Amino acid sequence: MPANQHNKKTTSRVISSLSDVGQVAWDELLSLQGDDANPFLSFSFLHALHESGCASEKSGWQPQYLTLWDESEKTLLAALPLYVKYHSYGEYVFDWAWADAYQRNGLEYYPKLLSAIPFTPVTGGRLLARDTAARTALIDVLKSVRTDSQTSSTHILYPPAEQAEMLQQAGFMLRSGVQFHWLNPGYRTFDEFLATLERKKRKNILAERRKVADAGVTFRHVRGIDATKEDWHFFNRCYSNTYLAHRSTPYLNLDFFQRIGASMPQNILLIVAERDGHPIASSLLIHTEQTLYGRYWGAIEEVPCLHFETAYYQPLEFCIAQKIACFEGGAQGEHKMARGFLPQKTWSAHWLAHTEFSTAVSRFLERETHGITAYMDELSDRNPFKAGENPGENT
Repeated sequence: MPANQHNKKTTSRVISSLSDVGQVAWDELLSLQGDDANPFLSFSFLHALHESGCASEKSGWQPQYLTLWDESEKTLLAALPLYVKYHSYGEYVFDWAWADAYQRNGLEYYPKLLSAIPFTPVTGGRLLARDTAARTALIDVLKSVRTDSQTSSTHILYPPAEQAEMLQQAGFMLRSGVQFHWLNPGYRTFDEFLATLERKKRKNILAERRKVADAGVTFRHVRGIDATKEDWHFFNRCYSNTYLAHRSTPYLNLDFFQRIGASMPQNILLIVAERDGHPIASSLLIHTEQTLYGRYWGAIEEVPCLHFETAYYQPLEFCIAQKIACFEGGAQGEHKMARGFLPQKTWSAHWLAHTEFSTAVSRFLERETHGITAYMDELSDRNPFKAGENPGENT
């Protein structure tokens, strides 16, 4: 799409490939986002999704990134990861009922515009900008694009709270959800963490870990820089096997995993479970100095409680050893609470072009928000920590 003049000092462009921006310009902008920046917004991660075909027009994720440049068109002022979506797979904020209502009324819900990290339910900056003025200008560009695109709707998933508020002020409807995160106030050992839990929770975790150890399973923590071709092939086998077990098609492929393994190894941890000298399971985690993100796991042999050990307890030990403050275990999962994870609110922002449907969705979101509030209160009553030991009370 040719450049459009946003005002006398800036130019907006819609791009279909991050190559049109370049890694230096993209990652420089990302570095200015402070706490909003995370590895999933990096050029390496997003470009790997596109170039591997995992998030592409063919897979129903057509990149249409919004970018805002200075008058020389050499400095990237702001950007929004944006896709034209032809389905709602891989989003984790579910709007299937909205699409079904459109269809039942003879209307087309797809394509729609979606700002998200494909297949990655992680909160992070979506309105990437050098300053508040550039961020406000980016929202103006988005409002123009959504009107001109002739799509049914625009959705921005997992923005931080302050960006969600900006979007609400710009006419978007907000939707809240819940994830479960583990918080580290400075535990020195896994046993010290266990000591903060209620007795029953502590005993259950110890019993689960004992089952895995008694089965003769050991673990290797493989940093990205040390991961071999064989490690990546085995992980991909495990990942694909998980989808096969659920009779579904994997979102990601070996090419994607190898690309991020080569381009961002400093952010990668593979945990490999072994028995009798052979690998039997693996999990992939992405991390910064402050946050560990649980992403994918799979196994080729069944061992009781192996999932909990590979995807939760081994990562928690890594967090404690590396003094990482937070472990985000992924979408949903009340079962995480029994393992020391606490509920955290997430956000998404939505705009529907059809006036009547927009009104109906607004009423639905109002009811849903009350339900989420009640759900959070209920979860608070099921806190797994002993009195005075809740790490979430200080956040």
